[in-house]
Amino acid sequence: MTLTLGHFLSLGAMLFALSVVGIFLNRKNLIVLLMAIELMLLAVNTNFVAFSHYLGDLNGQIFVFFILTVAAAESAIGLAILVLLFRHKSTINVDELNTLKG
Repeated sequence: MTLTLGHFLSLGAMLFALSVVGIFLNRKNLIVLLMAIELMLLAVNTNFVAFSHYLGDLNGQIFVFFILTVAAAESAIGLAILVLLFRHKSTINVDELNTLKG
């Protein structure tokens, strides 16, 4: 059995759907929300690599490196903000973090 483009696209769709469900079901914990967003980006990266391989073009794989770089920076900044909020409020519950309201 060989893996076709449909297999990779269905895997990416399942990962994307799982991350959307994780975002909508869990609105309490910021760490889980960040992990769901990262899973969403990885699902998109899977589709980029699958199409890149299928079309024989390296542009999709190069674009994945840029997405991974932005995702790493986003998670580092997000976790730094989360640590500062935890030091200030002693919680990471989203409902109790209302300090950014104007």
